[in-house]
Amino acid sequence: MNIKRAKEEIKNTIEAYLLKDSFGEYVIPAIRQRPVLLMGPPGVGKTQIMEQIARECHIGLVSYTITHHTRQSAVGLPFIKEKDYDGKTYSVTEYTMSEIIASVHERMERTGIREGILFIDEINCVSETMAPMMLQFLQCKTFGNQQVPEGWIIVAAGNPPEYNKSVRDFDVVTLDRVKRLDVEADYQVWKEYAYREKLHGAVISYLDIRRNHFYQVETTVDGTLFATARGWEDLSQILYVYERLGKPLDAQVVGQYIQFPRIARDFANYLELYYKYHRDYQVDEALAGNFSPQVISRLHFAEFDERFSVMGLILSRLREEFSCCYLEDQFVTDLFGRLKAVQQKISGQNVSPETSSAGPGVSSEMASSSTGALLREERLQMEERFEKDREAGQLDRAAETVKRREISWLGKMESADGFDEVRENFSKLADGRQEMMDRTADKLEYAFDFLEAAFGEGQELVLFVTELTSGFFSAWFIRENGCDRYYKYNRGLLFAERQKAIHEKIEEAKDMMTGAGFH
Repeated sequence: MNIKRAKEEIKNTIEAYLLKDSFGEYVIPAIRQRPVLLMGPPGVGKTQIMEQIARECHIGLVSYTITHHTRQSAVGLPFIKEKDYDGKTYSVTEYTMSEIIASVHERMERTGIREGILFIDEINCVSETMAPMMLQFLQCKTFGNQQVPEGWIIVAAGNPPEYNKSVRDFDVVTLDRVKRLDVEADYQVWKEYAYREKLHGAVISYLDIRRNHFYQVETTVDGTLFATARGWEDLSQILYVYERLGKPLDAQVVGQYIQFPRIARDFANYLELYYKYHRDYQVDEALAGNFSPQVISRLHFAEFDERFSVMGLILSRLREEFSCCYLEDQFVTDLFGRLKAVQQKISGQNVSPETSSAGPGVSSEMASSSTGALLREERLQMEERFEKDREAGQLDRAAETVKRREISWLGKMESADGFDEVRENFSKLADGRQEMMDRTADKLEYAFDFLEAAFGEGQELVLFVTELTSGFFSAWFIRENGCDRYYKYNRGLLFAERQKAIHEKIEEAKDMMTGAGFH
């Protein structure tokens, strides 16, 4: 299965394991809650989906790479304790609490979240002394003599033996006590993630053309060569930073992340063309509605890879605009809710938020003071909640950015001269959001103008619409703001898919009739 399906399976498992009956007991008792064993190639996203699952299920996450630990840190250190048995005193060996189990308890104490995932990575790569302990962990949910706290679900991950020489095979007794999910690399699924995480357009458009380069592992006389999903994501991050610093990114730099020399050289060559196309086709100018007949003619007669790359450039620039609109909308919408709550509190104190003057018998100084105090109270509560959510891993990067902006804005408004000033400043934010939406909508229209001028209503437009549909931020923007030409081409795409499906069914029926002897 692909990583997206594996994520859904794990979420379903968590929902099932955490379901309680009318007495507050887990419907599936802990002893019958099989640990999930996630097996798949390195760098495919096993660790990342655990962070996503914890956020989406609103539960905790404690993550360990077990190969970084010794037997003592995982199980605990032995010590001697005196115990009485049948009237006699004996010296008995006990163990300090496992560092891993202690981390679960600490996470519960810091976040207040009592249920979660204990994720153990590289579980089948442990040393010989650790192997029996890992088997006990999977079978009995214990480290040493300490039990994993109730409500914490075990998920373990490992690599198949072809990717790691240190792998140890699990026996049937162990495998019969786990819920095993085998994961394979899937570019289309990863691409959805890449859009959401705003990976560099050059990486996405290159892999669209060279899909077989997305994930490759090859053993040669010179060693193992590999290109992985993790490598492409990390390369995307350094590419953004190198662009900001004005530094070149050549095959040697690419090879530090994509450790497959042929693929690294190929991407470095493509990157040069990517930047060249950006200059030659004046993409930013095109999205402002300015493009020359010469540029249109050149694109019309360009080779497939060149046309595809230019479309990738346009999509990349639009995705930046869509994501900025999304974050701005999240910021303004959430802030509106908070200010509404503050306004209601002011009204409850007989201080009118509708005007800068106070209510009967209340001075304007008191109104201003009350507004500032309530905004400060809201900010402090938000900061406290933010720190707890961040500690618990409940915020992704986008949500964290939005929350920080809200906290900063509320802090600036604490010195406002009454709620009127707060409202006025918020209105400016709302107007700015609408202006940003309008500018982005114009750029989307200009993109359609540019592509229609170059390709008419050909397959390139269908591909463009398909990419807009599959991107998280683009799909959100169009859903919120509409786009007539998107709907036009999307209807055409759906019609074409229906026609294709009908023709396929007709051909299947013909084959069946021929096989049955009907001519």
